[in-house]
Amino acid sequence: MLCTRLTNANILTMDPGHPVAHDLGIWHGRIVGLDDAVTGLPAREVIDLQGATVLPGFIDSHVHLAWTGLKAATPSVAGLTRIDDVLAVVAEAVSGRRGPGSWVDIAGYDQRALGRHLTAAELDRVGAGHQVFLMHESGHACVVNTAVLDRLPADVPHEDGFLAEGAMSAARALRPPYSQRELADAIERAGRTCLAEGVTACAEAGIGGGLLGHSPVELGAYQLLRDEGRLPLRVQLMAAADTLRPVITPDADGIPRALGLGMRTGFGDDWLSLGALKVYTDGGMMARTAALTRPYEGTEHLGQLQDDPQRLLDTIVDGHLAGWQLAVHAIGDRAADLALEGIERAQRLRPRPGARHRVEHAGLIRPDQLPRFARLGVAAVVQPNFLYSFGDDYSAIMGGERAPWMYRGKGFLDHGVTLVGSSDRPVTDGSPLRAVQFMVERASSSGLSVGPDEGITVDQALHAYTVAGAYACHWDDRAGTLAPGKRADLVVLGDDPRRVAVPVIGDIQVVATFVDGTRTPESKAL
Repeated sequence: MLCTRLTNANILTMDPGHPVAHDLGIWHGRIVGLDDAVTGLPAREVIDLQGATVLPGFIDSHVHLAWTGLKAATPSVAGLTRIDDVLAVVAEAVSGRRGPGSWVDIAGYDQRALGRHLTAAELDRVGAGHQVFLMHESGHACVVNTAVLDRLPADVPHEDGFLAEGAMSAARALRPPYSQRELADAIERAGRTCLAEGVTACAEAGIGGGLLGHSPVELGAYQLLRDEGRLPLRVQLMAAADTLRPVITPDADGIPRALGLGMRTGFGDDWLSLGALKVYTDGGMMARTAALTRPYEGTEHLGQLQDDPQRLLDTIVDGHLAGWQLAVHAIGDRAADLALEGIERAQRLRPRPGARHRVEHAGLIRPDQLPRFARLGVAAVVQPNFLYSFGDDYSAIMGGERAPWMYRGKGFLDHGVTLVGSSDRPVTDGSPLRAVQFMVERASSSGLSVGPDEGITVDQALHAYTVAGAYACHWDDRAGTLAPGKRADLVVLGDDPRRVAVPVIGDIQVVATFVDGTRTPESKAL
Protein backbone atom coordinates (compact mmCIF):
# COMPACT_ATOMS: atom_id res chain seq x y z
CA MET A 1 0.00 0.00 0.00
CA LEU A 2 1.23 3.48 -0.90
CA CYS A 3 1.49 6.17 1.74
CA THR A 4 0.23 8.84 -0.68
CA ARG A 5 -0.92 8.99 -4.27
CA LEU A 6 -1.21 12.28 -6.11
CA THR A 7 -3.71 12.04 -8.94
CA ASN A 8 -5.28 14.19 -11.64
CA ALA A 9 -2.16 16.36 -11.77
CA ASN A 10 0.02 18.00 -14.41
CA ILE A 11 3.34 16.53 -13.22
CA LEU A 12 6.44 18.00 -14.86
CA THR A 13 9.01 15.42 -13.80
CA MET A 14 12.08 17.11 -15.37
CA ASP A 15 13.03 13.55 -16.36
CA PRO A 16 13.39 13.29 -20.16
CA GLY A 17 12.53 9.58 -19.99
CA HIS A 18 9.04 10.33 -18.62
CA PRO A 19 8.60 14.11 -18.91
CA VAL A 20 4.89 14.42 -17.99
CA ALA A 21 2.74 12.32 -15.68
CA HIS A 22 -0.71 12.47 -14.08
CA ASP A 23 -0.32 10.17 -11.07
CA LEU A 24 2.58 9.83 -8.61
CA GLY A 25 2.98 7.33 -5.78
CA ILE A 26 4.88 7.93 -2.54
CA TRP A 27 6.04 5.34 -0.04
CA HIS A 28 8.09 6.25 3.05
CA GLY A 29 9.47 9.48 1.63
CA ARG A 30 10.39 8.14 -1.81
CA ILE A 31 8.70 8.17 -5.19
CA VAL A 32 7.80 4.60 -6.14
CA GLY A 33 6.16 5.09 -9.52
CA LEU A 34 4.24 7.22 -11.99
CA ASP A 35 0.98 6.82 -13.90
CA ASP A 36 0.03 3.16 -14.65
CA ALA A 37 2.62 1.86 -12.20
CA VAL A 38 0.69 3.36 -9.26
CA THR A 39 -2.79 4.34 -10.49
CA GLY A 40 -4.41 1.06 -9.39
CA LEU A 41 -2.56 0.72 -6.10
CA PRO A 42 -4.30 1.37 -2.78
CA ALA A 43 -3.04 4.32 -0.74
CA ARG A 44 -3.60 5.64 2.74
CA GLU A 45 -4.12 9.10 1.29
CA VAL A 46 -5.24 10.00 -2.24
CA ILE A 47 -4.94 13.66 -3.17
CA ASP A 48 -6.85 14.87 -6.22
CA LEU A 49 -4.92 17.91 -7.45
CA GLN A 50 -7.60 18.86 -9.98
CA GLY A 51 -5.11 19.64 -12.72
CA ALA A 52 -2.57 21.56 -10.59
CA THR A 53 1.04 21.55 -11.75
CA VAL A 54 3.64 19.54 -9.83
CA LEU A 55 7.41 20.02 -10.11
CA PRO A 56 10.41 18.68 -8.21
CA GLY A 57 10.97 20.80 -5.14
CA PHE A 58 13.09 23.81 -6.02
CA ILE A 59 16.73 23.67 -4.93
CA ASP A 60 18.23 26.99 -3.90
CA SER A 61 21.94 26.35 -4.26
CA HIS A 62 23.17 29.52 -2.51
CA VAL A 63 21.39 30.95 0.54
CA HIS A 64 22.20 32.35 3.97
CA LEU A 65 19.55 30.94 6.30
CA ALA A 66 20.96 32.18 9.60
CA TRP A 67 21.48 35.68 8.25
CA THR A 68 17.97 35.65 6.76
CA GLY A 69 16.35 34.66 10.03
CA LEU A 70 18.42 37.03 12.13
CA LYS A 71 17.77 39.91 9.75
CA ALA A 72 14.02 39.38 10.03
CA ALA A 73 14.26 39.97 13.78
CA THR A 74 16.65 42.96 13.61
CA PRO A 75 15.71 46.67 13.38
CA SER A 76 16.05 47.69 9.73
CA VAL A 77 16.62 50.86 7.74
CA ALA A 78 15.80 49.22 4.40
CA GLY A 79 14.05 51.58 2.01
CA LEU A 80 14.79 54.76 3.94
CA THR A 81 16.07 57.61 1.83
CA ARG A 82 16.85 60.29 4.44
CA ILE A 83 19.84 60.28 6.79
CA ASP A 84 17.70 61.65 9.64
CA ASP A 85 15.22 58.78 9.28
CA VAL A 86 18.04 56.23 9.47
CA LEU A 87 19.43 57.89 12.58
CA ALA A 88 15.97 57.84 14.14
CA VAL A 89 15.81 54.05 13.72
CA VAL A 90 19.26 53.72 15.31
CA ALA A 91 18.21 55.97 18.20
CA GLU A 92 15.12 53.88 18.84
CA ALA A 93 17.13 50.64 18.76
CA VAL A 94 19.63 52.09 21.22
CA SER A 95 16.99 53.45 23.58
CA GLY A 96 16.05 50.06 24.93
CA ARG A 97 19.61 49.11 25.91
CA ARG A 98 20.74 49.20 29.51
CA GLY A 99 24.11 50.71 30.32
CA PRO A 100 26.64 51.87 27.73
CA GLY A 101 28.79 49.63 25.62
CA SER A 102 26.34 46.95 24.38
CA TRP A 103 26.30 45.86 20.76
CA VAL A 104 23.47 47.20 18.57
CA ASP A 105 22.78 45.56 15.19
CA ILE A 106 20.87 47.38 12.45
CA ALA A 107 19.96 45.72 9.13
CA GLY A 108 19.11 47.03 5.67
CA TYR A 109 21.79 49.69 5.20
CA ASP A 110 22.31 50.81 1.58
CA GLN A 111 24.16 54.00 0.73
CA ARG A 112 22.61 54.11 -2.75
CA ALA A 113 19.21 55.00 -1.31
CA LEU A 114 20.77 57.77 0.79
CA GLY A 115 23.06 59.26 -1.83
CA ARG A 116 26.14 58.81 0.37
CA HIS A 117 27.50 56.78 3.27
CA LEU A 118 26.66 57.60 6.86
CA THR A 119 29.61 58.60 9.02
CA ALA A 120 30.82 57.42 12.39
CA ALA A 121 30.24 60.91 13.76
CA GLU A 122 26.57 60.83 12.74
CA LEU A 123 26.10 57.47 14.46
CA ASP A 124 27.88 58.80 17.54
CA ARG A 125 25.17 61.44 17.94
CA VAL A 126 22.53 58.77 18.52
CA GLY A 127 24.66 55.87 19.75
CA ALA A 128 24.68 56.84 23.45
CA GLY A 129 28.01 55.09 23.94
CA HIS A 130 26.83 51.75 22.53
CA GLN A 131 28.61 49.87 19.73
CA VAL A 132 26.49 50.48 16.64
CA PHE A 133 26.86 48.24 13.59
CA LEU A 134 24.84 48.87 10.42
CA MET A 135 25.06 45.84 8.10
CA HIS A 136 25.12 46.63 4.39
CA GLU A 137 22.41 44.87 2.37
CA SER A 138 25.11 43.13 0.30
CA GLY A 139 26.74 41.50 3.32
CA HIS A 140 30.09 42.87 2.19
CA ALA A 141 30.31 46.13 4.14
CA CYS A 142 29.06 48.01 7.17
CA VAL A 143 29.07 51.38 8.89
CA VAL A 144 30.02 51.61 12.56
CA ASN A 145 30.38 54.33 15.16
CA THR A 146 33.46 55.43 17.09
CA ALA A 147 32.76 52.99 19.93
CA VAL A 148 33.48 50.17 17.44
CA LEU A 149 36.33 51.93 15.64
CA ASP A 150 38.15 52.47 18.94
CA ARG A 151 38.31 48.70 19.47
CA LEU A 152 39.67 47.87 16.00
CA PRO A 153 43.39 47.32 15.36
CA ALA A 154 45.05 50.48 14.05
CA ASP A 155 45.81 48.88 10.66
CA VAL A 156 42.15 48.16 9.79
CA PRO A 157 41.21 50.58 6.98
CA HIS A 158 37.97 52.51 7.05
CA GLU A 159 36.43 55.60 5.50
CA ASP A 160 34.90 57.58 8.36
CA GLY A 161 33.19 54.49 9.77
CA PHE A 162 32.57 52.64 6.50
CA LEU A 163 34.31 49.25 6.41
CA ALA A 164 34.31 46.77 3.54
CA GLU A 165 35.21 43.09 3.20
CA GLY A 166 38.10 42.11 5.50
CA ALA A 167 37.77 45.34 7.47
CA MET A 168 34.11 44.54 8.07
CA SER A 169 35.12 41.05 9.24
CA ALA A 170 37.39 42.66 11.82
CA ALA A 171 34.45 44.66 13.16
CA ARG A 172 32.13 41.64 13.17
CA ALA A 173 34.73 39.72 15.18
CA LEU A 174 34.16 42.16 18.04
CA ARG A 175 30.52 41.14 18.37
CA PRO A 176 29.73 38.43 20.93
CA PRO A 177 28.63 35.31 18.99
CA TYR A 178 24.99 34.36 18.81
CA SER A 179 23.97 31.36 20.88
CA GLN A 180 23.16 28.10 19.14
CA ARG A 181 19.54 28.47 20.27
CA GLU A 182 19.28 31.96 18.71
CA LEU A 183 20.78 30.67 15.47
CA ALA A 184 18.55 27.61 15.41
CA ASP A 185 15.42 29.74 15.78
CA ALA A 186 16.62 32.07 13.02
CA ILE A 187 17.41 29.18 10.67
CA GLU A 188 14.00 27.64 11.24
CA ARG A 189 12.28 30.98 10.49
CA ALA A 190 14.18 31.32 7.23
CA GLY A 191 13.60 27.70 6.29
CA ARG A 192 9.85 28.12 6.67
CA THR A 193 9.97 31.06 4.25
CA CYS A 194 11.82 28.87 1.77
CA LEU A 195 9.18 26.16 2.03
CA ALA A 196 6.41 28.68 1.39
CA GLU A 197 8.14 29.50 -1.92
CA GLY A 198 8.51 25.86 -2.98
CA VAL A 199 12.15 25.39 -1.95
CA THR A 200 12.72 21.94 -0.43
CA ALA A 201 16.53 21.90 -0.24
CA CYS A 202 19.26 24.50 -0.14
CA ALA A 203 22.98 25.09 0.22
CA GLU A 204 23.95 27.39 3.10
CA ALA A 205 26.72 29.48 1.54
CA GLY A 206 29.40 29.78 4.18
CA ILE A 207 29.25 29.04 7.90
CA GLY A 208 31.82 29.73 10.57
CA GLY A 209 33.91 32.25 8.67
CA GLY A 210 34.85 35.85 9.33
CA LEU A 211 32.70 37.47 6.68
CA LEU A 212 29.28 36.01 7.46
CA GLY A 213 29.88 33.53 10.26
CA HIS A 214 27.75 33.97 13.36
CA SER A 215 29.48 31.64 15.83
CA PRO A 216 32.59 29.49 16.02
CA VAL A 217 30.24 26.54 16.65
CA GLU A 218 27.65 27.51 14.03
CA LEU A 219 27.23 24.01 12.60
CA GLY A 220 25.92 22.95 15.97
CA ALA A 221 22.82 25.13 15.52
CA TYR A 222 21.84 23.09 12.47
CA GLN A 223 22.48 19.85 14.35
CA LEU A 224 20.30 21.15 17.18
CA LEU A 225 17.43 21.68 14.74
CA ARG A 226 18.02 18.22 13.25
CA ASP A 227 18.03 16.59 16.68
CA GLU A 228 14.80 18.35 17.67
CA GLY A 229 13.02 17.53 14.40
CA ARG A 230 12.76 21.23 13.55
CA LEU A 231 14.95 21.41 10.45
CA PRO A 232 12.31 22.48 7.93
CA LEU A 233 14.11 21.51 4.71
CA ARG A 234 17.24 19.73 3.56
CA VAL A 235 20.38 21.78 4.10
CA GLN A 236 23.88 21.38 2.73
CA LEU A 237 26.44 23.47 4.59
CA MET A 238 29.38 25.20 2.94
CA ALA A 239 32.28 25.68 5.33
CA ALA A 240 34.03 29.03 4.94
CA ALA A 241 37.61 28.55 3.75
CA ASP A 242 39.02 30.50 6.69
CA THR A 243 37.86 27.68 8.98
CA LEU A 244 40.55 25.40 7.50
CA ARG A 245 43.69 24.96 9.58
CA PRO A 246 47.18 23.75 8.60
CA VAL A 247 47.64 20.04 9.33
CA ILE A 248 50.56 17.65 9.31
CA THR A 249 49.61 14.41 7.58
CA PRO A 250 51.48 11.71 5.65
CA ASP A 251 52.76 12.89 2.28
CA ALA A 252 50.50 10.36 0.59
CA ASP A 253 47.43 12.17 1.94
CA GLY A 254 48.54 15.41 0.30
CA ILE A 255 46.34 17.54 2.58
CA PRO A 256 47.95 20.86 3.57
CA ARG A 257 44.87 22.35 5.33
CA ALA A 258 41.71 20.74 6.68
CA LEU A 259 38.58 21.17 8.76
CA GLY A 260 38.58 19.42 12.15
CA LEU A 261 39.13 15.65 11.93
CA GLY A 262 39.50 15.93 8.16
CA MET A 263 35.78 16.34 7.45
CA ARG A 264 35.01 17.42 3.90
CA THR A 265 32.33 17.51 1.21
CA GLY A 266 29.84 14.63 1.55
CA PHE A 267 29.83 14.16 5.32
CA GLY A 268 26.30 13.90 6.72
CA ASP A 269 22.96 12.53 5.64
CA ASP A 270 19.99 13.38 3.40
CA TRP A 271 18.84 16.16 5.73
CA LEU A 272 22.07 17.80 6.85
CA SER A 273 25.46 17.46 5.24
CA LEU A 274 28.71 19.21 4.41
CA GLY A 275 28.84 20.59 0.90
CA ALA A 276 31.44 22.73 -0.80
CA LEU A 277 34.25 24.80 0.67
CA LYS A 278 33.33 28.47 0.30
CA VAL A 279 36.25 30.61 -0.90
CA TYR A 280 35.68 34.37 -1.10
CA THR A 281 37.77 36.11 -3.76
CA ASP A 282 36.03 39.51 -4.04
CA GLY A 283 33.08 41.55 -2.80
CA GLY A 284 29.85 42.64 -4.48
CA MET A 285 28.49 45.10 -7.01
CA MET A 286 26.14 46.71 -4.52
CA ALA A 287 29.01 47.74 -2.25
CA ARG A 288 31.22 48.46 -5.32
CA THR A 289 33.75 45.88 -4.12
CA ALA A 290 33.37 43.27 -6.89
CA ALA A 291 36.82 42.99 -8.49
CA LEU A 292 36.79 44.16 -12.13
CA THR A 293 39.39 44.28 -14.90
CA ARG A 294 38.05 47.69 -15.99
CA PRO A 295 36.80 50.37 -13.59
CA TYR A 296 33.21 50.90 -12.58
CA GLU A 297 31.60 53.23 -15.10
CA GLY A 298 32.58 56.87 -14.58
CA THR A 299 35.19 56.06 -11.91
CA GLU A 300 38.75 54.79 -11.59
CA HIS A 301 37.64 52.20 -9.03
CA LEU A 302 38.30 48.49 -9.80
CA GLY A 303 36.77 46.96 -6.69
CA GLN A 304 38.93 44.71 -4.56
CA LEU A 305 40.05 41.17 -3.95
CA GLN A 306 39.55 39.72 -0.48
CA ASP A 307 43.24 38.96 -0.05
CA ASP A 308 46.58 38.81 -1.81
CA PRO A 309 45.97 36.95 -5.12
CA GLN A 310 48.60 34.30 -4.38
CA ARG A 311 47.09 33.53 -0.99
CA LEU A 312 43.67 33.17 -2.60
CA LEU A 313 45.08 30.82 -5.24
CA ASP A 314 46.78 28.78 -2.52
CA THR A 315 43.49 28.48 -0.62
CA ILE A 316 41.67 27.24 -3.71
CA VAL A 317 44.40 24.67 -4.43
CA ASP A 318 44.60 23.53 -0.81
CA GLY A 319 40.84 23.04 -0.63
CA HIS A 320 40.90 20.89 -3.74
CA LEU A 321 43.83 18.84 -2.44
CA ALA A 322 41.96 18.26 0.82
CA GLY A 323 39.11 16.65 -1.11
CA TRP A 324 36.57 19.45 -1.05
CA GLN A 325 34.22 20.51 -3.74
CA LEU A 326 34.98 24.22 -4.21
CA ALA A 327 32.42 27.01 -4.26
CA VAL A 328 34.46 30.06 -5.21
CA HIS A 329 32.71 33.40 -4.71
CA ALA A 330 33.59 35.55 -7.72
CA ILE A 331 31.29 38.37 -8.80
CA GLY A 332 33.61 40.57 -10.88
CA ASP A 333 35.43 39.34 -13.98
CA ARG A 334 38.85 39.88 -12.37
CA ALA A 335 37.79 37.64 -9.50
CA ALA A 336 36.46 35.08 -11.97
CA ASP A 337 39.86 35.01 -13.69
CA LEU A 338 41.46 34.21 -10.34
CA ALA A 339 38.85 31.56 -9.48
CA LEU A 340 39.30 29.76 -12.80
CA GLU A 341 43.09 29.98 -12.55
CA GLY A 342 43.00 28.43 -9.07
CA ILE A 343 40.71 25.60 -10.13
CA GLU A 344 42.86 24.89 -13.19
CA ARG A 345 46.04 24.75 -11.09
CA ALA A 346 44.35 22.47 -8.58
CA GLN A 347 43.13 20.04 -11.22
CA ARG A 348 46.60 19.90 -12.77
CA LEU A 349 48.12 18.94 -9.42
CA ARG A 350 45.54 16.28 -8.56
CA PRO A 351 42.90 15.64 -11.24
CA ARG A 352 39.42 15.07 -9.82
CA PRO A 353 37.00 15.09 -12.77
CA GLY A 354 34.01 14.47 -10.50
CA ALA A 355 34.69 17.35 -8.13
CA ARG A 356 31.94 19.57 -9.64
CA HIS A 357 33.63 22.80 -8.60
CA ARG A 358 31.42 25.89 -8.75
CA VAL A 359 31.78 29.62 -9.19
CA GLU A 360 29.27 31.38 -6.97
CA HIS A 361 27.55 34.40 -8.52
CA ALA A 362 29.59 34.68 -11.76
CA GLY A 363 28.17 38.19 -11.81
CA LEU A 364 30.22 39.65 -14.67
CA ILE A 365 31.69 37.14 -17.10
CA ARG A 366 33.46 38.30 -20.25
CA PRO A 367 32.87 36.41 -23.52
CA ASP A 368 36.44 35.06 -23.46
CA GLN A 369 35.88 33.48 -20.04
CA LEU A 370 32.97 31.29 -21.14
CA PRO A 371 35.08 28.64 -22.94
CA ARG A 372 37.32 28.35 -19.89
CA PHE A 373 34.31 27.65 -17.64
CA ALA A 374 33.32 24.89 -20.04
CA ARG A 375 36.80 23.40 -20.38
CA LEU A 376 37.23 23.18 -16.62
CA GLY A 377 33.72 21.75 -16.07
CA VAL A 378 32.89 24.52 -13.59
CA ALA A 379 29.23 25.22 -12.79
CA ALA A 380 27.96 28.81 -12.68
CA VAL A 381 25.71 29.38 -9.65
CA VAL A 382 23.88 32.61 -10.51
CA GLN A 383 21.30 34.80 -8.75
CA PRO A 384 18.84 36.05 -11.41
CA ASN A 385 16.87 38.07 -8.87
CA PHE A 386 19.86 40.37 -8.40
CA LEU A 387 19.17 41.87 -11.81
CA TYR A 388 15.42 41.87 -11.23
CA SER A 389 15.95 43.91 -8.04
CA PHE A 390 19.12 45.86 -8.86
CA GLY A 391 19.35 45.70 -12.64
CA ASP A 392 18.99 49.44 -13.19
CA ASP A 393 21.84 50.27 -10.83
CA TYR A 394 24.10 47.42 -11.95
CA SER A 395 23.59 48.31 -15.62
CA ALA A 396 24.58 51.89 -14.92
CA ILE A 397 27.80 50.99 -13.09
CA MET A 398 28.83 48.42 -15.70
CA GLY A 399 27.98 50.49 -18.80
CA GLY A 400 26.49 49.49 -22.12
CA GLU A 401 29.15 47.02 -23.24
CA ARG A 402 29.40 45.04 -20.02
CA ALA A 403 25.79 45.08 -18.80
CA PRO A 404 24.79 42.14 -21.05
CA TRP A 405 27.55 40.04 -19.47
CA MET A 406 25.94 40.14 -16.02
CA TYR A 407 24.44 36.99 -14.51
CA ARG A 408 24.37 35.28 -17.86
CA GLY A 409 21.99 32.56 -18.93
CA LYS A 410 22.18 31.60 -22.60
CA GLY A 411 25.91 32.32 -22.84
CA PHE A 412 26.65 29.65 -20.25
CA LEU A 413 24.27 27.11 -21.76
CA ASP A 414 25.55 27.67 -25.31
CA HIS A 415 29.04 26.79 -24.08
CA GLY A 416 27.88 23.68 -22.23
CA VAL A 417 28.32 25.20 -18.76
CA THR A 418 26.00 23.92 -16.03
CA LEU A 419 23.74 26.86 -15.13
CA VAL A 420 22.46 26.71 -11.54
CA GLY A 421 19.79 28.98 -10.08
CA SER A 422 19.94 30.41 -6.58
CA SER A 423 18.89 33.45 -4.54
CA ASP A 424 21.60 34.54 -2.05
CA ARG A 425 18.72 35.36 0.28
CA PRO A 426 18.39 37.65 2.21
CA VAL A 427 20.24 40.01 -0.14
CA THR A 428 17.12 40.15 -2.32
CA ASP A 429 13.90 38.32 -3.22
CA GLY A 430 14.34 34.56 -2.77
CA SER A 431 11.43 33.38 -4.93
CA PRO A 432 12.52 30.76 -7.50
CA LEU A 433 9.50 31.54 -9.68
CA ARG A 434 10.43 35.23 -9.78
CA ALA A 435 13.94 34.19 -10.79
CA VAL A 436 12.62 31.88 -13.51
CA GLN A 437 10.63 34.80 -14.91
CA PHE A 438 13.72 37.01 -15.01
CA MET A 439 15.87 34.32 -16.63
CA VAL A 440 13.41 34.25 -19.51
CA GLU A 441 12.55 37.92 -19.98
CA ARG A 442 15.72 39.57 -18.58
CA ALA A 443 13.80 42.61 -17.32
CA SER A 444 14.42 44.45 -14.06
CA SER A 445 11.58 45.41 -11.72
CA SER A 446 11.38 48.77 -13.52
CA GLY A 447 11.10 47.05 -16.90
CA LEU A 448 14.68 47.80 -17.99
CA SER A 449 15.96 45.16 -20.40
CA VAL A 450 19.28 43.73 -19.16
CA GLY A 451 21.13 41.66 -21.75
CA PRO A 452 18.06 40.27 -23.53
CA ASP A 453 20.23 37.97 -25.66
CA GLU A 454 21.05 36.09 -22.46
CA GLY A 455 17.39 35.06 -22.03
CA ILE A 456 16.63 31.34 -21.90
CA THR A 457 13.48 29.22 -22.13
CA VAL A 458 11.15 28.48 -19.23
CA ASP A 459 12.16 24.81 -19.34
CA GLN A 460 15.84 25.76 -19.13
CA ALA A 461 15.17 28.08 -16.20
CA LEU A 462 13.21 25.38 -14.33
CA HIS A 463 16.08 22.99 -15.05
CA ALA A 464 18.46 25.43 -13.31
CA TYR A 465 16.39 25.27 -10.11
CA THR A 466 15.83 21.49 -10.12
CA VAL A 467 18.11 19.20 -12.13
CA ALA A 468 21.12 21.53 -12.19
CA GLY A 469 20.71 22.42 -8.51
CA ALA A 470 20.77 18.72 -7.61
CA TYR A 471 23.87 18.22 -9.76
CA ALA A 472 25.71 21.15 -8.19
CA CYS A 473 25.03 19.76 -4.69
CA HIS A 474 25.88 16.13 -5.61
CA TRP A 475 22.23 15.20 -5.07
CA ASP A 476 21.43 14.13 -8.63
CA ASP A 477 21.06 10.45 -7.61
CA ARG A 478 18.23 11.35 -5.25
CA ALA A 479 16.75 14.75 -6.18
CA GLY A 480 16.11 17.15 -9.04
CA THR A 481 13.62 14.98 -10.94
CA LEU A 482 10.42 13.15 -10.05
CA ALA A 483 11.36 9.56 -10.82
CA PRO A 484 11.12 6.21 -9.00
CA GLY A 485 13.62 6.00 -6.18
CA LYS A 486 14.07 9.77 -5.85
CA ARG A 487 13.11 11.78 -2.78
CA ALA A 488 9.44 12.70 -2.61
CA ASP A 489 10.28 16.42 -2.46
CA LEU A 490 7.94 18.38 -4.68
CA VAL A 491 6.05 21.61 -5.13
CA VAL A 492 2.43 22.07 -6.25
CA LEU A 493 1.78 25.23 -8.26
CA GLY A 494 -1.45 27.01 -9.11
CA ASP A 495 -0.47 27.17 -12.79
CA ASP A 496 2.04 25.79 -15.27
CA PRO A 497 5.02 28.18 -15.74
CA ARG A 498 5.38 26.97 -19.33
CA ARG A 499 1.81 27.92 -20.28
CA VAL A 500 1.26 31.32 -18.68
CA ALA A 501 2.50 34.66 -19.99
CA VAL A 502 6.12 35.17 -18.94
CA PRO A 503 5.48 38.41 -16.96
CA VAL A 504 3.18 36.54 -14.54
CA ILE A 505 5.38 33.49 -13.82
CA GLY A 506 6.62 35.11 -10.62
CA ASP A 507 3.06 35.53 -9.39
CA ILE A 508 2.06 31.86 -9.72
CA GLN A 509 0.76 30.62 -6.39
CA VAL A 510 2.75 27.98 -4.50
CA VAL A 511 -0.14 25.79 -3.37
CA ALA A 512 1.77 23.14 -1.42
CA THR A 513 5.26 21.92 -0.69
CA PHE A 514 6.13 18.30 0.16
CA VAL A 515 9.38 17.25 1.82
CA ASP A 516 10.06 13.55 2.31
CA GLY A 517 6.54 12.86 1.08
CA THR A 518 4.95 14.98 3.81
CA ARG A 519 3.00 18.15 3.17
CA THR A 520 4.59 21.03 5.06
CA PRO A 521 2.61 23.37 7.35
CA GLU A 522 3.19 26.25 4.91
CA SER A 523 1.00 24.49 2.33
CA LYS A 524 -2.48 25.63 1.41
CA ALA A 525 -5.46 23.30 1.78
CA LEU A 526 -5.65 20.73 -1.02
